[in-house]
Amino acid sequence: MLSKQRYREKAEMKKKVKQFQERESREKVVDKGPKNAVPGFLMDRSEADRAKILSNSLKQKRKEKAGKWSVPIPAVKTVSEDEMLRAVSSGSRGKKQWKRMVTKVTFVGETFTRKMPKMERFIRPMALRFKKAHVTHPELKTTFCLPIVGVKKNPQGKMYTGLGVITKGTVLEVNVSELGLVTPSGKVVWGKYAQVTNNPENDGCINAVLLV
Repeated sequence: MLSKQRYREKAEMKKKVKQFQERESREKVVDKGPKNAVPGFLMDRSEADRAKILSNSLKQKRKEKAGKWSVPIPAVKTVSEDEMLRAVSSGSRGKKQWKRMVTKVTFVGETFTRKMPKMERFIRPMALRFKKAHVTHPELKTTFCLPIVGVKKNPQGKMYTGLGVITKGTVLEVNVSELGLVTPSGKVVWGKYAQVTNNPENDGCINAVLLV
């Protein structure tokens, strides 16, 4: 019983100490020295302690940033590896099966060169390579056919992002220089992110929504 009472007393004491410390941190620190003789690096001593204000502003900025990059399709259905990659037999007897053919739409850059057919592990068919996407601007309610710059992130995994595979929910970087978008400082925006909203391998085209 005594230990319980002591525990309660200690808890109350800690609460009081914490309240007192918070009150002290809010109070201004008064500089007793002469006002005219204060050097520049001591000027902010007379200001209020802004630790709490800074932490709150940082939290707010984080929330804004998270909201800024929220995507139209937050979760997508997982595609199995067998559906994404088809095994291709190779070798003189057709017994080797280390090659894989990508069955989904892909994007490769202008400077891309294939490896020798004998050494190529992942085959990306020419018929499934896309260079442009139909991007809809959510505020203007208009669709533009824009060239793709690169694949930023494929939700199916890092390997597919590296291969440039485009499936539903993939975030692409598109060239928006044609739209004439300008930053607050007056610079022309060249590339922006857009998320794919359809299944390109079924529709034969890439439809995406611009992330504003």
